[in-house]
Amino acid sequence: MTVVPMKPGRRASTAVRPLLLTAACACTVFLTGCPQAGTPTVAAKTPANATAPALPKTVGGNNVQTAEQTSTNPRVASLIAQVDRSYRSGVTNYRNGQLDAARLDFDFAVDLMLTSGIDIKADSTLSDEFERTVDAVSALEMDALKQGNGFSPKTEEAPIDAVGELTFPAASPELTANLKSTLNVTSDLPLVINDEVAGYINAFANSPAFHAHMLRSLERAGKYKDLIQSVLKQEGVPQDLIYLAVAESGFQPQAMNASSGAGGMWQFMPTGAYGLARNGYFDERFDPEKSSRAYARYIKGLYNQFGDWYLAMAGYNWGPGNIQKAVQRTGYADFWQLYRRNAMPRETKNYVPQILAAIIMAKNPEKYGLDKMNPDAPVLFDTVHVDYSMDLRLAADVTGTSLANIVSLNPALLRLSTPRDIGYDLHLPQGTKDNFTERIAAIPEEKRVSWRFHEAVAGETLDQVAQLFHVSSSDLLAANDLPPDATIETGDDLVIPVANSSGGGGAHPLQYTPRRGDTLVTVADRFNVSTENLRDWNHLSSSYLPAGRKIYVAEPVRLGPSRGRRGRSASARSANSRGSSRGASARGGKTSSRGKAAVAKPAAKKRRR
Repeated sequence: MTVVPMKPGRRASTAVRPLLLTAACACTVFLTGCPQAGTPTVAAKTPANATAPALPKTVGGNNVQTAEQTSTNPRVASLIAQVDRSYRSGVTNYRNGQLDAARLDFDFAVDLMLTSGIDIKADSTLSDEFERTVDAVSALEMDALKQGNGFSPKTEEAPIDAVGELTFPAASPELTANLKSTLNVTSDLPLVINDEVAGYINAFANSPAFHAHMLRSLERAGKYKDLIQSVLKQEGVPQDLIYLAVAESGFQPQAMNASSGAGGMWQFMPTGAYGLARNGYFDERFDPEKSSRAYARYIKGLYNQFGDWYLAMAGYNWGPGNIQKAVQRTGYADFWQLYRRNAMPRETKNYVPQILAAIIMAKNPEKYGLDKMNPDAPVLFDTVHVDYSMDLRLAADVTGTSLANIVSLNPALLRLSTPRDIGYDLHLPQGTKDNFTERIAAIPEEKRVSWRFHEAVAGETLDQVAQLFHVSSSDLLAANDLPPDATIETGDDLVIPVANSSGGGGAHPLQYTPRRGDTLVTVADRFNVSTENLRDWNHLSSSYLPAGRKIYVAEPVRLGPSRGRRGRSASARSANSRGSSRGASARGGKTSSRGKAAVAKPAAKKRRR
């Protein structure tokens, strides 16, 4: 699937990382932008015990009977039946307020199709089922978001959203003249201070909400400023156009518009032609570098079309086809002439002066109280190209970092694993690429979806390591080619042969249906997990296991940045267009180094630093 951006401007304030694939917004080809986003609302903090909202009216069954009846391929019909069962299980969990479990079921339904080995696009029935399932899941997600109880963590409002419905009267000529004489407007982007821009500067300066969100946005910008400005320079785009991200997302790479489905730092829609790949494993709209390159190429294309950066910005908001029609209708290829003739909708008229006001304020931080901030540290990373499925916990293990850090470095990933059979540029903490390449080579490629890696700490024994990862001591010895009487020392590297209990490539846990006589203890022993884990994963308040109810027997996937549970030591590391023409393909990204192929032998020698 390809990606197009949404019309920026007013954004719904609820912004989250997507569940899996967000709802598409159908745009009229070339001439129109995406539908207007609704008025922003501030969602109240969701209580910990909040239940799922009522199912939207559009979500019911998944038409599985129709799909099965129209399929002439028994394998496809069987697959669709499995997908529907998982989907319906998700709906049940959703209705019961078990949002994590619902997300797993929905994710698994899509994963069944993606990993089936059947070409989805080549089979119309399966393709229809895929789109139907994604749309239904998206409807549930969007409904949850509107009620402030989404599946994923919320992000903050963009500064311009934070001012709500404030009115922005044009400034007086005296105020405009004063701002012109006192403000720094040096820029590689033509900056003008007229009555409209001065009015927004004045309104923003007197809005505590705008100031707070603007300050936080500029702090967040520290993480990505160097990266984005490097991309803008390479693409021949003015450096100060980085500040469109103030209006679009507040520099949040996982910002999500609950009303339209637009997402990412630059608010691209989930359909289009920008070279931003989107599938069940990752969504490059949320990759800061690749989405920034798509943005730079698109805005440069608009400039080439109109010969004016202000019209390019307006086209980014409303769609180039609409701007072109306004120019032809009025005879003016000038933003301010179109502004004064009301040739654009109010949102687009406001969008450009709002951006200019934000840029000018950012360039005069002392005057507007934006100088006393602590910018976030720049995001620095190494990149390796992987073309196999690997649990992100293993990536954290071999690089000596936390799972949360790996997840935060890879905001485009929708799973806790890299894709199967799809190449992916994985970001690692800076300076860890060599360690990754060396250590991952000790684990067979097909085992990287479940095996872990561990560096021994002082006083640790092999039996303790085996217990920590719920593996047998004999398996641990065999995997590392160690004799029965082996001992380990501080700094020894061990691969951990954790059994792959997931049928879905490590992205989804195995479900087990307890039988009569099963207890929490017997099930925990059978799957080498703890009873505490089973209670946690399945929201169990007691040790009672009702026969016939499926339970998860491996850790559920947590989408988005999360705090991964570690072992007892930190080193327990495991084995288009807004109109439709938004541009040409854009595949950005760092030059990646490719990890070495895994050794054929599944055992790793005992190694010392």
